[in-house]
Formats: sequence, structure tokens, C-alpha cells
Amino acid sequence: MNKKLINGFTLIELMITVAIIGILAGIAYPSYQDSVRKSRRAEGRTAIMEVLQQQERYMTQRNTYLAFTKGLDNIAFKTYTGESGKTSASYLIGSEACPGQNINVCVRVFGEPNAYNETDIQQLNITSTGVKDCTLKKGTDKSICWR
Repeated sequence: MNKKLINGFTLIELMITVAIIGILAGIAYPSYQDSVRKSRRAEGRTAIMEVLQQQERYMTQRNTYLAFTKGLDNIAFKTYTGESGKTSASYLIGSEACPGQNINVCVRVFGEPNAYNETDIQQLNITSTGVKDCTLKKGTDKSICWR
């Protein structure tokens, strides 16, 4: 008998390989999305802290803080995260007087998610007195905001 050597894969082997890749992708993609969310939050926290530092410098020069709308252009502070422009920024930054206080005494800098799928956080906040807080979209643990 003459046996022929057949090179290649059978359809079953190919389907098993595709199924394994699909299962691995199904596990890996949510982890990837979570990592992206965490890095965007870190970017937002950094931008908020930078604006707060700029507010403190502004306070020492003018004896007041500056309130501005999130994402506002043409002011002394950068009002969005990243370098690629406001429309693709992860967070839009704004500031206002602390609740129940005058803008000359206390400022609250906040950041709101802009161009990515943030599932938990609605707004990150920090005041000039050092109080860090956040507003959540749903009943998530607030510890995710500033860690």
C-alpha cells in the first residue's frame, strides 16, 4: 500500500483553535478595558492635581481662586487631559467655589469623563483644603476614585 502524507490542518483542528482563541479573547478583553479605565482615571487625577497647583499659584498672585466651566477655552489653566485636544481628552476639568464658601476662601477642582467609556465614576473632585471625593454613577466603592 502506498500511503500519502497529508500536510495541513483538518477542519476540526482549525475549529478547536478558533474556539480556544475566542475563549482567551473573551477573558482578556474585559481585563484590558479595566486597565484602560484605570489609566484614564489616573490621567484625570493627575490633571486635576495640576490644575489645583495652578489655582494655588493664582491665589498667591491675585488673592482669589478662579472659577471656570469644564472644558472652557482661553483661560490660564488647561481644562482637559492629554495632549491631543479637548474632543479626545479623557477628562474635562473645571473649578468652582467650595459648597457654602466664597471663591476667595476655597476652590473645588473637578473632572468629568469625556471621551471614553467610564462605567463607574461621574466626577472626581478635590478642594483646596485637601478633601478628595467623587460622584459615582452607581453604587460602587468610592475607593476606586483616588487610588
